[in-house]
Amino acid sequence: MTRNVDTNSLSVHSRTLPASSQSDEFDNDLVALWLGTKVSGHTRRAYRAEIERFRAATAKPLALVTMADLQAYAAVLGQGSLKPASQNRALTAIKSLLSFGHETGGLPFNVGAAVKLRPNRDGLAVRILEESAVAKLIDAAPPGRDRILLKLLYVSGVRVSELCGMKWCDALSRQHGGQITVFGKGGRTRTILLKETVWQQVVSLKGKSTAVDPIFRSRRGGALDASQVRRIVYAAAEKAGLEQKVSPHWMRHAHASHALDRSAPIHLVQATLGHASVATTGRYLHARPNESSGFYLPD
Repeated sequence: MTRNVDTNSLSVHSRTLPASSQSDEFDNDLVALWLGTKVSGHTRRAYRAEIERFRAATAKPLALVTMADLQAYAAVLGQGSLKPASQNRALTAIKSLLSFGHETGGLPFNVGAAVKLRPNRDGLAVRILEESAVAKLIDAAPPGRDRILLKLLYVSGVRVSELCGMKWCDALSRQHGGQITVFGKGGRTRTILLKETVWQQVVSLKGKSTAVDPIFRSRRGGALDASQVRRIVYAAAEKAGLEQKVSPHWMRHAHASHALDRSAPIHLVQATLGHASVATTGRYLHARPNESSGFYLPD
């Protein structure tokens, strides 16, 4: 059973396959509606690019795409230099679009349902820095905005997109510190408490900023974007002498792992990071176990 989409731009119920130009217009409308269900601008851009590549490769209306087409496209992805995670992102985007099209009545079949994602080795463990390495990284950044930015990434565990989107109206003083409110994946909002020392560092950046100004401003006055934050992290990692290519997301990994190592309740870590499932948070326990059955064997 499928649902019918009732829109002015897309009539998808009981249709006959349109001519080529009409088919392109129909598919464009379907893609636009599907992208409109994605909250994150980053996700929309990434998924749009993946779908454009897929449509160019198949060169046929979405209603005529077969499972063989998907399998052939997946095989091409696997022959290139793309890592399994990147291949899976491409396939996930395509599967999501085809599923949306079928559920809304726009496509007769969901041919993507049977296509499996690539097995992907979990490399989380190698992306978790030791506490000493995080301290070196933060200390290596120039005092002021950059050092405070790195500190906040670590102690709050926010995503880089969440950090870039924070305004002063999202920061509120509390009796023993402060709090920040961030808007994360899936439109979920969460509030994160900050210790007094970190809160005072953040407040030191405010100056004459208004409530709607970004907390982390670029040299030109607007909000920092993700690429600028990455450059700040890369520069600090290089100065600190870290061999790994550390990204902002590594600070989030470090937050989760170090908090669990210090006996923070897993549900509290889940809430702070905004994970939809506690199973996602639990990956950090498996990535850095504290025990092994091998310890019980003789030397």
